[in-house]
Amino acid sequence: MVGPPIEDIHFDDAPHVGEFPGPKGRDLLERQEAIDSNAVAYPDHIPLVPDAAKGATIKDVDGNVFLDMFAGIGVLNVGHANPYVMEAVHEQADKLVHTVDFPSEPRLDLIEKLEARAPGDLAGNSKVVFGGPTGSDAIEAAIKLAKYNTGGHGLIAFRGSYHGATSGAMSITGKKDFKEPYAPLLGDVEFAPYPHPYAQDRPPEEAVARSLEEVRAIVEDPYSGLTNPAGIFVEPIQGEGGVVTPPEGFLAGLREIADDNDLPLVVDEIQAGLGRTGQWWASDHYDVTPDIVTTAKALGGVGFPLSATIYHEDLDTWGPGDHAGTYRGHVVAMRAGSRAIEYIEAHDLLAHARDLGAHVRERLRDVNAPLVGDVRGKGLFVGAEFTNPDGTPAADAVKAVQRYCYERGVLVWKAGPHGNVLRLLPPLVLTEAQADTALDVICEAIDHVTAERGATA
Repeated sequence: MVGPPIEDIHFDDAPHVGEFPGPKGRDLLERQEAIDSNAVAYPDHIPLVPDAAKGATIKDVDGNVFLDMFAGIGVLNVGHANPYVMEAVHEQADKLVHTVDFPSEPRLDLIEKLEARAPGDLAGNSKVVFGGPTGSDAIEAAIKLAKYNTGGHGLIAFRGSYHGATSGAMSITGKKDFKEPYAPLLGDVEFAPYPHPYAQDRPPEEAVARSLEEVRAIVEDPYSGLTNPAGIFVEPIQGEGGVVTPPEGFLAGLREIADDNDLPLVVDEIQAGLGRTGQWWASDHYDVTPDIVTTAKALGGVGFPLSATIYHEDLDTWGPGDHAGTYRGHVVAMRAGSRAIEYIEAHDLLAHARDLGAHVRERLRDVNAPLVGDVRGKGLFVGAEFTNPDGTPAADAVKAVQRYCYERGVLVWKAGPHGNVLRLLPPLVLTEAQADTALDVICEAIDHVTAERGATA
């Protein structure tokens, strides 16, 4: 067996919370507030000051121990400080760290692993380019590659999308208040509706048909307003948008439109990929082969910054230096990424994610709370949408659930345009016993918040 079993890689006493935040935590939070950037966001939601982490558990500076149900927002698929990965990290860090794009065994090994596991027909027919270290950088590379190969400049994206924080990535991101201060961004970007499985005004198949009709019109209608399109950019599951899991037929329909118009279909797997959904790539669930795939987050194994863009070999028209980045040779991250892939396969974590994810969703659906309007997702990519009795988003309820949970040692996150989706992205090494412990707290939190709102209604 490659590395220890998943049961053996966590702190044993999670969850265990006393005073939170404790005195050391408060001191460091105050120190951060005094000297760090105003752009810091996460401590505003959870006053966590981590000190150590193992598997699906985090210990803070005051000795509180938490079950981690968001894994650095989908980064730590094989858990914090996975021993099998860290063994290679220490070995590599003492030997060689940075190579730009000179060949190295870790670089070539990771490329070969990604190429062999690429979605659909990309496997055996793809190339991989590393650029900057973040998911945003992978998106920028995909935009450049699409433009370079088509000669076009217009981009098709989707409402509710999130692709990153750099200028190109923001241009195809749907969140207006996030990007408005930086306008103008890239011109000629059109947004189509993303089919929502919880659309209360139409059945899912109608939502798919409407979305595809709009995309086809944007591309083909001579009066659509978009000139010279270069590609279609889509998340196979919208993460920040609220774990929006599209109904069947959507990705296949996009593939057809792209083929009909000789456009690349670019699938953003930065959050959904590398096993998160119980397949290597979320697009595998829909039996659709993208032309270009972006990946980051979990690619660095245990949190090292690393991104890549995987694309069909026919699109490999760049010449030397046509895409570059100083950190495209982070061999420690590449070694870690290879080890993470090996650990996932050796421990059958794809099947584990599918089975445990189904269990998590079933338990959330069993909660007798009208606040929980919809539970969705694939694998260990889970969202529970909270709505008020009048159908409006219940963001305050999700915020209250999050607080109730972290005060009892379970870390959960939020998503959605209105912040009303409880988003669970635990490490794939989460055990069933840990999942049930966390769900006991989460379900208790939902019951508590429901009762509290009923008492104050």
